[in-house]
Amino acid sequence: MRMPKSLIPLGSAIRARRERLKLSQEELAERCGFDRTYISMLERGKRNPSLLNLIRLVKGLETSVSKLTEVYDGFEAAE
Repeated sequence: MRMPKSLIPLGSAIRARRERLKLSQEELAERCGFDRTYISMLERGKRNPSLLNLIRLVKGLETSVSKLTEVYDGFEAAE
């Protein structure tokens, strides 16, 4: 299944926040109760997280949904 390119900014924001916290994908996955491969796929824009998973993710990243998704402020999806 081809994922929309509009997921790439979210993946980049997740990676940037994780790296700012100096966490490995494995450490973030453990914090959130996910598998490391799920984090990897999110960061590459290959998975579209559900709202519940997004909430778990922002807790692990010590941020908020609005802060993590601010990359979409003014964003217009072409897909």
